Amino acid sequence: MRDFRSEYNTLAERMAEKGIDIEAVKARLKAQEIETPSWGYADSGTRFGTYSQPGAAITIAEKLADAAQVHAFTGIAPAIAVHVAWDFPEGFDPAIVEHAESLGVRIGAINPTCFQDPEGLMGTIANPDTRIRQKAVAHMLESVAIGRQVGSRNLSLWFADGTNYPGQDDLIQRRHRVSESLQAVYEVMPETMRMLIEYKPFEPAFYHTDIADWGMAYLFAKSCGERAKVLIDLGHHLHGTNIEHIVATLLDEGMLGGFHFNNARYADDDLVIGSVNPYQDFLIFDQLVVAESKPQAPDIAYMIDQNFNVKPKIAGMIQSCLNIQRTYAKALVVDREKLAAARAEGDIIGSEQALIEAFNSDVEPLLMVVREEMGLEPEPLAAYLASGYQEKIEQERGIREAGGGLG
Repeated sequence: MRDFRSEYNTLAERMAEKGIDIEAVKARLKAQEIETPSWGYADSGTRFGTYSQPGAAITIAEKLADAAQVHAFTGIAPAIAVHVAWDFPEGFDPAIVEHAESLGVRIGAINPTCFQDPEGLMGTIANPDTRIRQKAVAHMLESVAIGRQVGSRNLSLWFADGTNYPGQDDLIQRRHRVSESLQAVYEVMPETMRMLIEYKPFEPAFYHTDIADWGMAYLFAKSCGERAKVLIDLGHHLHGTNIEHIVATLLDEGMLGGFHFNNARYADDDLVIGSVNPYQDFLIFDQLVVAESKPQAPDIAYMIDQNFNVKPKIAGMIQSCLNIQRTYAKALVVDREKLAAARAEGDIIGSEQALIEAFNSDVEPLLMVVREEMGLEPEPLAAYLASGYQEKIEQERGIREAGGGLG
């Protein structure tokens, strides 16, 4: 193992010279929370098929157990997001709350499953059929009720609603149906719960999607009320989109409620965060760090939404958490004084260099010290791989009929 304590001392001295409070940076790293998704522990795949892995979770109890491993080794993943239809196919059992707590985790965001019912061919909350819209709203209200029981703060909404051909439906009427459906759910939500509205430019609807971009999500959220916010999924953008600009705008408007972290090479690939464009991830976190430092810091839910088709589920999730943690740390050590001075002087090179230097910083010694102070192994991924848990679940569970995930 590297001599990370000595390296940390050198880094701390360098940070002090820049006026960066290393203890404050460590405190923010220790307070970081990343929510992992229940479906990330289950077998998943593409429209062409589902890929089975030995040991993949099927039941909510198994998913919680696997998520507890991620939190035990990283210390920053205490909550697990659930998908109602996938995780509670026979109905919600309140005993799951106590079971999660016994494992050292809790239920996080509640995700209604509004995209797999065959009746939703023409949409769910945008469907011309009143009965189908009411069915979708009823499912969301059921999700709100579950959220009440588990103490969840976030109702996370994504819809596959849209059309595939011009003339298939009236676009304005669909917009009104979406708004009315969301408002009906919002009115029933408890004061402690927020509605997070996600957007996506295309797929499975290839002509138009009813909530296609951040502006549409913003307008729907505003029509509901102050506890409705926009959720950004990093993979839900067209090529060339400046996501950090969207982040900055929503932060400035007080409308950014949450993130789904992943990376995309082509479209909504749901690849592991940090695997494609880590510099863009850093620039996004740069905006978040600045916002966090303000007196009225935004309340943002950080969640992973990735499709571990071929990667081992738990190890891949730990890797994702560590990539997020590393990116956050780099954004925390930006020399803000140097950046501000360069901007004030119109120094384009200096401004950019302030960011590049932070991005290129080796923050591993800092992270290893933080983990040690939290009572964790300094190298979480290696520690998990050596723990024997993966071999244990592979032997006990084997390869089974896929369920409870993306297929």
